Amino acid sequence: MDYPLPRRRFLALVGSAGAGFLGPALVGADGVRAGVPSRAATVVPAGVFTLGVASGDPLPDGVVLWTRLAPRPTEGGGMPERPVPVRWEVAADERFRTIVKAGTATAHASAAHSVHVDVRGLRPAADYFYRFRVGSQASPVGRTRTAPAPDARPRRLRFATASCQNWQDGYYTAYRSLADEDLDFVAFLGDYIYEAAPWTGLLRAHCGTGQPYTLEDYRNRHAQYRTDPDLARAHAAAPWVVSLDDHDVDDNWTGAEPADPSVREAVPFTARKAAGIRAFVEHMPVRVGPDTELYRRLRFGTLATLHVLDTRRYRSPHATTVAEAEEPWRTMTGPGQERWLIDGLTRAGSDWNLLANQVLWASVDSRAGPGERYSFDNWDGYRVQRRRLLEYLGSGAARNPVVLTGDQHATWACDVKPHPGVDGSPILAAELAGTSITSGGDPDVEAFRREHAPLLAENPHCKYIDNRRGYLLGELTATALRVRLRVVDTVTDPHGGAVRTGARFVVENDRPGVTLDGPPDLSGAPGGTVTPLGQRPPGR
Repeated sequence: MDYPLPRRRFLALVGSAGAGFLGPALVGADGVRAGVPSRAATVVPAGVFTLGVASGDPLPDGVVLWTRLAPRPTEGGGMPERPVPVRWEVAADERFRTIVKAGTATAHASAAHSVHVDVRGLRPAADYFYRFRVGSQASPVGRTRTAPAPDARPRRLRFATASCQNWQDGYYTAYRSLADEDLDFVAFLGDYIYEAAPWTGLLRAHCGTGQPYTLEDYRNRHAQYRTDPDLARAHAAAPWVVSLDDHDVDDNWTGAEPADPSVREAVPFTARKAAGIRAFVEHMPVRVGPDTELYRRLRFGTLATLHVLDTRRYRSPHATTVAEAEEPWRTMTGPGQERWLIDGLTRAGSDWNLLANQVLWASVDSRAGPGERYSFDNWDGYRVQRRRLLEYLGSGAARNPVVLTGDQHATWACDVKPHPGVDGSPILAAELAGTSITSGGDPDVEAFRREHAPLLAENPHCKYIDNRRGYLLGELTATALRVRLRVVDTVTDPHGGAVRTGARFVVENDRPGVTLDGPPDLSGAPGGTVTPLGQRPPGR
């Protein structure tokens, strides 16, 4: 796994609020810390495992295990202000008859009593079960899977992509199905939490009295999301590879500033950003060591390389016109990450290159008919860098690039071209942007189709648009990537959640671009309970 930056650089990026987290809470490769508190000093409240367990960032010989001790999740956690020893175990069987790795980590108050254990010495391409213990309390059991060996050629790779799970917009009904899939990993592509203030007119309100600004605010918001049983079950079912996007801190922020710098906030944006990023890392199954970064690379034998991008923290301020979007100094990733990406694509040597990306890469003119309208929060706002990267992809140095995207609250299947409005512009990659888990609520599907049908004519490189909620399920082999759009019948009924395949897509080996694999299934689409945009609360 490639982590590109040293610890001092990460601390500078996160800000001073992150320094405490990347100190005593770190765990070594064996998960054991010296100076574990004595048993007499570690009496803890009951019910410490309310947030469940998770694993992530699988390697051929290891995986990250996560939990957080929080008997009162949305009240600061409810733990005493002292370190607590946490026993962890990894077994080859669900009953833990054959424990293959075990150790003791320390949960520190400075890290909200979260625990990240980077377990090594495991077998490649193997399933394992794991759990945590504090005294007589045991966590739920999680299941994880290591990546194939570097020189292995796996027959297939199965994964899901998910994004945009606004608590206030609905229930995580789609995760009930996702948790039952047999997955090598889940790629979560941004907007794990939303920063909107509580809105009593919605299905379930955010905790707190307003938007999060402080570290405790963000910790409470993350903890609230983690209490959802369907999300907890999905985390316990497979390793996740997570990305951060704007709502994890503030709507449409760029690297150094909020979307509207003229608005006076409760705290300086630099402090708010540091708090949001720190809480995000505390609650995710990611490695938090001397080379931590949120852009990183995972390899799955010779079949695929997953390049996880960070398109939020290094980007230039938004353009406001097409002319500004063409300014060469604007960057979505920053120069360091761009070099890292090109170098990694060049050296990957795998059959497929998957890019875990947060915002739409393909250019989309969202105004049908005369005139043009673009979202400059997407790659359309950073056009020179996008063309530069597409020129590289067009050189053939990286095989089979496929962009996996979140953010859109709808499924988009697009061919990525350097000049999509120009006849003969080559197809250089495929993009599959997944819909949201809940954000947007139950959609008015027919109204959406009436509005977006003209956009398909305006943007013929986009093959399909669908705003039903759910996730993408991918199966990758040497010959093709086949993806199913798994749509859920409702997110507004906690007892609903029937899932079916709404559409199928295929990307063939050495043939860039995406095609529909048969007609979509449009039966049983929700009839439209989404709140009109003019009546929706801000930050949605």
